[in-house]
Amino acid sequence: MYIQGLQLLPGAQLTVRPPSSEDYRGTRSSFLRAEVGRQRGAAESRALRQAMAAALAAAVLGTSLDAMADLNQFEANTRGEFGIGSAVQFGSADLRKSVHSNENFRRGNFTSADMRESNFSGSYFNGAYLEKAVAFRTNFRGADLSDTLMDRMVLNEADLTDALLVRAVLTRSDLGSAVIDGADFSDAVLDLPQKQALCKYASGTNPVTGMSTRKSLGCGNAKRNAYGSPSSPLLSAPPEKLLDKDGFCDKTSGKCDGTGLS
Repeated sequence: MYIQGLQLLPGAQLTVRPPSSEDYRGTRSSFLRAEVGRQRGAAESRALRQAMAAALAAAVLGTSLDAMADLNQFEANTRGEFGIGSAVQFGSADLRKSVHSNENFRRGNFTSADMRESNFSGSYFNGAYLEKAVAFRTNFRGADLSDTLMDRMVLNEADLTDALLVRAVLTRSDLGSAVIDGADFSDAVLDLPQKQALCKYASGTNPVTGMSTRKSLGCGNAKRNAYGSPSSPLLSAPPEKLLDKDGFCDKTSGKCDGTGLS
C-alpha cells in the first residue's frame, strides 16, 4: 500500500493526527523568533549605515569648515573676495576716537557710522559707502577716498590734508571748516554753495596726483563742476554771468539776491 509515495508494511496502520494547538504555538514561536532576528539584523544594518554616513559627513564637514575658515581668513586679510571688495561692515557703528590708520577699507560700509575724532589717516576707502556718517574732526590725512559715496556726511573740521577725493559724491555734505590743503577733488560731485565755501581758502597741491586743490574744485570756473552738480538742479549750472572769476556770485550783476549764491 502506498500513500503519497509512502510504503506501508503489511498489517501496519497509519494514524493521521490533525495539528494540535501545541504545533501551532511552536510554529508561531519559530516564526516570531525568525522575524525578531530579521528585524534585529535590519536595525543593526541601519545603525551601521547611519554610523558610516555620520562619520563620512563629519569628515566632509570638518574639511569644509577648515576650508571655509581658511577662505574667510584670506578674505579678511585682503578685505574681500579675491581682493576686490571689503569684508568690513561698520554701518551705524560707534567708531568714536578709534585708530584705523593705514588700513584697507575698500568697498566697506560705514553708512551712518559715528567716526568723530577718529584717525583714518593713510587708509584706503575706494568705493566705500560713507553716506550720513558723522566724521567731525576725523583725521583723513593722506587717505584715499576716491569713488566713495559720501553724501549727507558730516565732515566739519575734518582733516582732509593731501586726501584723494577723486569722483567722490559729496552732495548735501557739510565740510564746514574742513582742512583741505593738498586735497584732490577732481570730478567730485559737490553742491555749489559747498564748493564756493571751500574755494575761499583752498590751497596746496596733492603730492600723489600733482593736482592743485583749487583747480580740482573748479575754483574760478576752471571746470564744469564749478556750477554745481546734477543732483542739485536748483543750484546747478547757473548762468555764467552770475559768477565772478573766483566762482562766486558777481555782485555787479545785480542778480545775487534770492539765488542762494554768495
